[in-house]
Amino acid sequence: MKTNATLAALMLAATAVLSGCATGPTQSQQYYPANQPESAMYGTVDSIQIVQGGGQTSGAGAVVGGIAGALLGNTIGSGGGRTAATVAGAVAGGVVGNQVEGRRQQAQAYQISVRLDNGEYRTVVQDSANDLRPGNRVRVVDGRVYRY
Repeated sequence: MKTNATLAALMLAATAVLSGCATGPTQSQQYYPANQPESAMYGTVDSIQIVQGGGQTSGAGAVVGGIAGALLGNTIGSGGGRTAATVAGAVAGGVVGNQVEGRRQQAQAYQISVRLDNGEYRTVVQDSANDLRPGNRVRVVDGRVYRY
């Protein structure tokens, strides 16, 4: 029973610590609330660059890995050895889970610079730039660029 209480306290502490690791949006990305759509802005594509994701993690991989590692570690040994294996499994699982999530976040993205009709510039990062080329007329809606 004491082991279950220790495991529950360990998972609660890990969740609290790792929730502080979540990162916010980068400067080049724009987020809009779903219930307040932005009106469309029109302009011309100035440039398109291929960028790699930063490999930033939300902490979810570390939490899931830590829980899985703690559960695996809890099956090893008995008494104080089981507690040590649980803690070691949680730490190792958290590290591995974070690395796996970081590798998945390094996907290719497109940084699209748009010169708006009012003279302002907008930079949008999105997962595809299928039919967009520099010089195309576009509209920017809810943080995405569409050909106009």
